Amino acid sequence: MLGLVVAHLVLACVLPLVSARSRRAGFAVAAVLPTAALIWALAHAREALTTGVSATLDWAPELGLSLSFRLDALALAMVVLVSGIGALILVYCIGYFGESSPDGTRSAALLLAFAGVMLGLVLADDLLTLYLFWELTSVTSFLLVGQSGEARENRSAAVQALLVTVFGGLVMLLGFILLGEAAGTYRISEIVALGQAGGLGGGTVTAALALILVGALTKSAQLPFHPWLPAAMAAPTPVSAYLHAASMVKAGVYLVARLSPGVADAAVWWVPVVVLGLATMAIGGWRAMAQHDLKRLLAFGTVSQLGFLMVLFGAGTRIAAISGIAMLLAHGLFKAPLFLVTGIVDHATGTRDVRKLSGLWPSMRGSAIIAAAAAASMAGLPPLLGFVGKEAGFEAFLAEDDLRGRLVTLALVAGSVFTVAYSARFLWGAFARKPGVADTPVHGPGPLLTWPAGLCALGGLVLGIANPVVDADAQSYAGAYPATSPVEAGYHLALWHGLGLPLLASAVALVLGYSLHRGWSRVGRLAGHFPRALSAQHAYEIAVGGTERVATAVTGRLQAGSVPTYLVVILVTVVALPGTAVLVGGSWPDQPIYHAPLQLPLAVLATLAALALVRVRRRFTAVLLVGVVGYGVGGLFIVDGAPDLALAQFLVETLSLVAFVFVLRRMPSRFTLERQRARTQVPKALISVVAGGMVAGTAVVLSGARQVPATTSAEFIRLAPEGAGALNVISAIIVDFRALDTVGEITVLFVAAVGVASLVLATPYDRRRRRGKESGAGSPGHEAEVIGDVAGEEPPEGSAGTALVPSEHEEVRP
Repeated sequence: MLGLVVAHLVLACVLPLVSARSRRAGFAVAAVLPTAALIWALAHAREALTTGVSATLDWAPELGLSLSFRLDALALAMVVLVSGIGALILVYCIGYFGESSPDGTRSAALLLAFAGVMLGLVLADDLLTLYLFWELTSVTSFLLVGQSGEARENRSAAVQALLVTVFGGLVMLLGFILLGEAAGTYRISEIVALGQAGGLGGGTVTAALALILVGALTKSAQLPFHPWLPAAMAAPTPVSAYLHAASMVKAGVYLVARLSPGVADAAVWWVPVVVLGLATMAIGGWRAMAQHDLKRLLAFGTVSQLGFLMVLFGAGTRIAAISGIAMLLAHGLFKAPLFLVTGIVDHATGTRDVRKLSGLWPSMRGSAIIAAAAAASMAGLPPLLGFVGKEAGFEAFLAEDDLRGRLVTLALVAGSVFTVAYSARFLWGAFARKPGVADTPVHGPGPLLTWPAGLCALGGLVLGIANPVVDADAQSYAGAYPATSPVEAGYHLALWHGLGLPLLASAVALVLGYSLHRGWSRVGRLAGHFPRALSAQHAYEIAVGGTERVATAVTGRLQAGSVPTYLVVILVTVVALPGTAVLVGGSWPDQPIYHAPLQLPLAVLATLAALALVRVRRRFTAVLLVGVVGYGVGGLFIVDGAPDLALAQFLVETLSLVAFVFVLRRMPSRFTLERQRARTQVPKALISVVAGGMVAGTAVVLSGARQVPATTSAEFIRLAPEGAGALNVISAIIVDFRALDTVGEITVLFVAAVGVASLVLATPYDRRRRRGKESGAGSPGHEAEVIGDVAGEEPPEGSAGTALVPSEHEEVRP
């Protein structure tokens, strides 16, 4: 499984080389791996529906980190959408983008990368693995929606989608950590099994579930986070069909479906999911009816359908779970072709505005039939899979026979009324002949556009008739829920369950939905009177604008160009955060602070040098005192039996002293001091003392927290002679075991050396150029005079333009 995911990402990295020669070939090659993933999943379907197929790659075993994957019934349904529909959409892209499209080269690679990370997400059996792919889907979605970044609409839509989904993902990560620690494992299958056994409970789990729901709600565009999905319609139509209809927006639904078998009994889980899902279904349907752009109509319809799916998977009943699997598949199989048909209409006519489209049925009969089949499944007409799944959803809550079941059923019927209405509005808006509007001229779409859309719509029809295939997958997933009644125990998906309330609910939704579409010209006037102050998009804009204003205010206050201010902020932060943690959680060691008499004079020497530093006025003297402190620390290393560390310390101090000397010869010999009041000096002294004491105390506390025996240290000692050929363990660690870290440190020293060299060598030229410009002199003689001044004379103290490095009391202003 990991190999399939990695193969997607590797091919995505090299795919631009193919797309650069032929964009069509790039999309064709990209479609191969999703097809292979679908074939692989179907080949393992029997195992997936019984025991499941698992694979684990240990990443850091001692830390309990691993990449865990599992193919089961739920993952199988998602792979059909992610890989099956993904492959068809990539084929569709061959005809959609063509060879002249500037976005074709990057879109092929990004779509394939997205297919890979989405495949990893749905197969993940570990919370941290799932989170890794979760965030990667947000990044790839950002790049796909933003495209080249030239259009402002694409940029703002991509940023909004990224901000909302990443915010939810970070909150969800905290929930994952709390849940994993409370359960004692991060393996999802084990957590669900523990929840089914009643082993999950307590305040930590409650908080974890609430935080996880934030991530699920943001990813699946649930109220109040839903505006990012309609805004993302700025992306090309194939991207919208794949990300925002078939796969990515279902990630939140998938997460709820994945965890619900173990936690659905918790009110903190099912109450928000059901309530917000129903509200999202209603608001999304209402907003869809008010749209004139076909893509935005489908986008709000997707929001509505995602709310329906949330209700089904969050309810925690067996029949609702069966309906959830059926509707999960049905939604991808009807919404993807509707988006693809929208792209066909846009290509053929140059517009998606229903007010400008008229009379397309005769000239685009094939596309109209495809759209009609998909819209019929969305509306819940038999014998399509949408009807099978929706009737099961009605049955799930009618079977509860309590107040909750009745209320949810009524809300689902109301939401389904909107679903039928905007399904009819889509067909009417795209293909009907409208009074007073001339027939829209079209050019016929090619087979690469119509066939992928047709196969998706055909899948909804075939699986509706062959519903036992879907039922097998649904029964396997729903087996994790206990059957509380004989009706639940014996329920199966079918086209005909006899006359009953579920069939009546479907009929009522169809009749009222079509009536709403017919009378929308009168009812729809209310849609334009929705207060903007109550709009979720308005709330997003206020939140982003407020955050920007706060950030500007904080930055303006803290990034003031003052070195003392920066030091104060850093030291206060160190004292407030790590210092508080050490004070609360640390313990003073039982052993004495020193164990050798020679440590005392060395410590006194370093302390006196540090105290003298705050009183000296000459720069060179200050550098020597800093060296004394460093040499004192090196002496402590010798006393403690670490001559190699002492040697490194002495070398560093010596090199630092040499570097300072090179720099200081270009600077005034004394610090430029300003007389400061006691009220500013005392707080600075207090902060310095507290910060220094905190660092010293932390060092002592951490030295006493060392565990004996230390397994890592023992391993270093064991491996050093035979693995590195060294008797000096420190040398073996630095040169062999942590070679890459050492290379990084050497690189840092090299960069620092380059900086010092630039100060030493480039400074005289820069300063003489600046002084020459200020004096207006341009003659060679004058330039020589300036050079002599710089190289041979010491500038007066406090003169402008002489201090290259600010003193401890100076401020740097931009």
